[in-house]
Amino acid sequence: MPEQRARKYHQDRVAETLREEIGAMIEGELSDPRISFAHISQVVLNPGGKSALIYVAVDGGPEEEAKTVEGLMAARGYIRRELLERMGVRHVPELTFHIDRSEKMKTRIDELLGRTKKRQKNAVE
Repeated sequence: MPEQRARKYHQDRVAETLREEIGAMIEGELSDPRISFAHISQVVLNPGGKSALIYVAVDGGPEEEAKTVEGLMAARGYIRRELLERMGVRHVPELTFHIDRSEKMKTRIDELLGRTKKRQKNAVE
């Protein structure tokens, strides 16, 4: 069975375009007060292209994250319509927004590794 390189390349291009366009909308066009300072960290497109998971990194606590996702879910009809006009495609995938906590987890892991190194260094001395 031949590789589906063209399909994968197309999906990557669509995902990147979605990330850029939705990020621009969050930064300047959406005026919902629930949406705090956030950026799109990753877009995962379903293999069929019918749906997309949008991972949003929010600066703030869990309360701000929940409000931001709520605001984005409320605005997804507007976002899809704008994407349809901007991208010039027939269909825009169904959008689902999720919080991306990978950066916070990475920071926590680095902190724990740093503590472990200090303890090992103090134990050797």
